[in-house]
Amino acid sequence: MLKTAPSLDRLGTESAFEVLARAQKLAAEGRDIINLGIGQPDFRTPDHIVEAAVRALRDGHHGYTPANGIAPLREAVAADLHARHGVEVNPDRIVVVPGGKPTMFFACLMFGHPGVEIMYPNPGFPIYESMIRYSGATPVPIALEEEKGFAFSAEAVLAQITERTRLIIINSPANPTGGVTPREEIDRLVAGLEAHPDVAILSDEIYSRMLYGGREHVSLLQYPQIREQVIMLDGWSKTYAMTGWRIGYAVWPEALVDPVTRLCINDHSCVNAATQHAAIAALTGPQDAVDAMMAAFDARRQLIVRELNALPGFRCADAAGAFYAFPNIEGTGMDARTAQDRFLNEAGVATVAGTSFGAWGQGYLRFSYANSEENIAEAIRRIRACL
Repeated sequence: MLKTAPSLDRLGTESAFEVLARAQKLAAEGRDIINLGIGQPDFRTPDHIVEAAVRALRDGHHGYTPANGIAPLREAVAADLHARHGVEVNPDRIVVVPGGKPTMFFACLMFGHPGVEIMYPNPGFPIYESMIRYSGATPVPIALEEEKGFAFSAEAVLAQITERTRLIIINSPANPTGGVTPREEIDRLVAGLEAHPDVAILSDEIYSRMLYGGREHVSLLQYPQIREQVIMLDGWSKTYAMTGWRIGYAVWPEALVDPVTRLCINDHSCVNAATQHAAIAALTGPQDAVDAMMAAFDARRQLIVRELNALPGFRCADAAGAFYAFPNIEGTGMDARTAQDRFLNEAGVATVAGTSFGAWGQGYLRFSYANSEENIAEAIRRIRACL
């Protein structure tokens, strides 16, 4: 019998993909399934981005690229960060990777080991806790509460820092809650972090352009006093409907650029060339498709929040960002996993239990409104009938 390393037992998973597999199995059996579980835009990648990739292939961009990404792409990212956040970023600090998860993995590998602590949002993206445990570090949850709109409390975060804290992960706009942390709370967090120059911060800003109701995105790159502590994660998957292209990036502190580049070389060598040229076209080309997608998401957001609040036993906070609603379902008398399974099996609606995102997700379900208004309305009708 093969004997694998004990560390594999500490790896978690992303339950949305498990729900997707179950939903697809039911659909293959002839069931009519509406998927409000998976977190990916239901739009096509804009045509000019696709054409840029095709052109790159035809022009012969078939070989290895630099491990940290081609220079024109890193320069385009730097220009985009300046335009959106008003910050100057040296392109040499930008490392392009195949999606958002490698940055999370690399940060946890750099700072996590037995005897230290890494803080992470709970409920939060499940890969945070999985990677922390895999590294051997102790995961310390940052509780996100419905009463605060699922924004983190700077006071609570700072109060949990100990001499063992090595990394703090924050995410705004947030998955799975749709919560957005306001500038004043981030100001307080940054002021407190100045007393902890040996603590790194991974700021997951992958939903930075997905905000509603006039809310603003506040990037940690805007705070020069902690610039050498911040790893800022962003990418193309959500904004440009490029989930399957597998490309993202991070801005790293200067001292960590060389170590993370070596991790890239050891892990994946480089991101494929054609995708990088497509990413340049995404940043530098027309943004009308992004604007249209966000207008559609906003309409869906208003629909799903209104309809969820009308369901018996449901209570849904306003979704401020991303494309998720995270209703409280305690009034139904069901726990999160029971509700997830019942709505899938009986109503044909795929959702994800809040506990898939951590213990603080008990009593909640995640609904992705990356689906049509017609399907959202039908899904709510089915759930109402099921209840």
